[in-house]
Amino acid sequence: MISLSLPLRPARQSGGGSRRGLLIFKIMKNKQWINILVVAMSLATAWAIRGQFGHEQGAAWAGGIGALALVLVSGRKDWYNKMLLIALASAVGWGAGGMISYGQVVGYGRADNFINSFYGLSMLFVIGALFGLLGGGLVGLVLDDVKEKKVKWGRLMAEMTAGGAISYFFFVEQLGFLMTPPRSEAWAVILGAGLAMLWFMAREHRNSAIRVAIFAMLGGGFGFGFGNFLQIVGNVLEIKFNMWNVMEYSIGFFGGTGMAYGVFSSVWPEEDVSTVPKKWVNFSAFLIVIVLFPLIVYRESLRLEHFLGRLGDIQNLQSIATISTETVVLLLFAMMAGLYLKLKTPGYNRNDVRLTFYVYLLVYMIVSYLITGLFAGHTALNHHLYLVNALVIYFLSRKESSAMLDTLTDKVEPRRWFVYLIGIIVFLAILSVILINIHGELGGSHNRFPIN
Repeated sequence: MISLSLPLRPARQSGGGSRRGLLIFKIMKNKQWINILVVAMSLATAWAIRGQFGHEQGAAWAGGIGALALVLVSGRKDWYNKMLLIALASAVGWGAGGMISYGQVVGYGRADNFINSFYGLSMLFVIGALFGLLGGGLVGLVLDDVKEKKVKWGRLMAEMTAGGAISYFFFVEQLGFLMTPPRSEAWAVILGAGLAMLWFMAREHRNSAIRVAIFAMLGGGFGFGFGNFLQIVGNVLEIKFNMWNVMEYSIGFFGGTGMAYGVFSSVWPEEDVSTVPKKWVNFSAFLIVIVLFPLIVYRESLRLEHFLGRLGDIQNLQSIATISTETVVLLLFAMMAGLYLKLKTPGYNRNDVRLTFYVYLLVYMIVSYLITGLFAGHTALNHHLYLVNALVIYFLSRKESSAMLDTLTDKVEPRRWFVYLIGIIVFLAILSVILINIHGELGGSHNRFPIN
């Protein structure tokens, strides 16, 4: 029988509520919270930008940005050489959740009765949790993948694929549980893949990776449910702002917080700073993260026909759309060529990580400006706030320091996490009660369950 609480290696553990309170005090006193905040703001900003593109490819780009921020502030020099692999794992993990349909679920949260409102917020918790589960879990596995104990990636991918297929057949086809009818029920695929990943981690005694997966799961789930609450409140108060973007920022912020805390509070094996990934492995990660994902975003959201459709009825539409598309192409090509020349030889330092992070983030930000009509003179407040976030991230991350907390552990604590889970569910129920008492029928609301 596998014991999830069995430490992989000697750990410095914190015990009891008083020690956890002391840990939080130490984090605040030593300003280690700044490093967690940098990761949270980076993933939140990228996830908000992702709202312009959506789907798996937009989430993958955002996930890669969050991972690069994590490596940047970690202070772990042995992780710098693995930055592209860590970014790839985060991009794949957070990106895979992009196949989940949640527009209908957001509508349930806007219902004027408790059962449907709570169902909406709680299912958004599930969806956000699935984003974080895979995103955080795969990042944790890459960090735990060292020469002495390699991750069996082929076996893991096969098990996650099988888990996704079995879960979909069991929940959707066999039990007929539909979260978002008549939309896609791809959540069941991600659920099965995530459970298979956790089972793989447990068998391999990769406890630190489990911790990252769970904390990112709780953070992402809370962020999505709470973000929907903020969105609805903003709509009720008629705040002149993109409140959908607020919800997206929320899942990124709390998901990034959970992932960063899971990483910075866990025990990880150390490698010699001269250890670099094999050249073909590093190059493959570069091709996927820096080339493939941006090209898919271009194909799905940034071609000429997309600009023509999104810019609306403006003067010189054809000319502005053409210039915008050409600018995107030049920008993406410059990013790919510049980073390739900088990163073609493995053996990276913090400056390489910092350059890659800011280029990847700023290009994402600029193409978001372009698709919403920058050359037509159309700009929105939320885009300017992306820039503000980027500046804050820059100033907070300038100083090199270790983000690892003073007290580290690789202990898996299911009872503690179950308490967190129950607390979040109760909190979302309270938010649902508040919502149904501050508004009547809202546009875009749906009832999953009939109300007499």
